[in-house]
Amino acid sequence: MTDDLYKRYQAAHRAYRAHRTPCSDCTDTSRCPTGQRLYESLARLQDAYLNRQRQQRR
Repeated sequence: MTDDLYKRYQAAHRAYRAHRTPCSDCTDTSRCPTGQRLYESLARLQDAYLNRQRQQRR
């Protein structure tokens, strides 16, 4: 069974990394508007995935 949430989480990570690599405005502590949007999407999906993993272990 494919895990759509995991796929979306990994796609968000790839998108953020693809943006972050060439973007000179993005650092570990600050991001350009596009980088911030991508980072927030990644963080939301990562939190959702990890929370679901924790729930399944109970």
